Amino acid sequence: MNIDLSIFNLVKDASLVVQFVMLILLAASIISWTFIFFKRKELKQSFSVTDDFEKEFWSGVELTELYKKLTAKEFEPEGIEKIFLSGYNEFSRMRQKGDVEPAVLVESAQRAMKIELSRELDRLDESLPFLATVGSTSPYIGLFGTVWGIMNAFRSLVNMQQATLTQVAPGIAEALIATAIGLFAAIPAVIAYNRFSTRLDRLASRHEMFVDEFVVLLQRLAHSK
Repeated sequence: MNIDLSIFNLVKDASLVVQFVMLILLAASIISWTFIFFKRKELKQSFSVTDDFEKEFWSGVELTELYKKLTAKEFEPEGIEKIFLSGYNEFSRMRQKGDVEPAVLVESAQRAMKIELSRELDRLDESLPFLATVGSTSPYIGLFGTVWGIMNAFRSLVNMQQATLTQVAPGIAEALIATAIGLFAAIPAVIAYNRFSTRLDRLASRHEMFVDEFVVLLQRLAHSK
């Protein structure tokens, strides 16, 4: 007896529960890859903006000139540029009040930059929890589909007087596909999550270092005027 054990046929003949599990895992995999490509592009852009800004910032350009450039109508600030603008705006606003202690000027600017930094990191962290969830749960969801499929395969042999491997093999094969799809969804998600988390930590460190360095610069500026 010839039995068609092609992937398509096994999926088609699987029980509704197993098919539903496969559908969930397939959807999770598609969404994960969408997030992966988007997040990769987003982090690449963030690093590029940070590199360009730091190069210009430490080139000796006047802060007022840099501020005017970043606030121009045709320019849309991103990432570290927003952090700089938040600190510079707060510093300028407090200084215009007059008779403000230098320490208060710097503390206000630092607080504004910390808030903007937190917002930026929260924005970049979006979708990472989803990748972590897919990576940690997909194998178990696939395993559930496998267990259910194998259970049904053996239940179908109850009324048979003589069971053979040929009779039980298709049911077991279709059940194991659920585990395979679960791993297919989980492995890229885990790799991407670890990769993006590392890059995000590195970017956060650079932003925090810039805040500290800019605070020192503002301290000098506050005491000089």
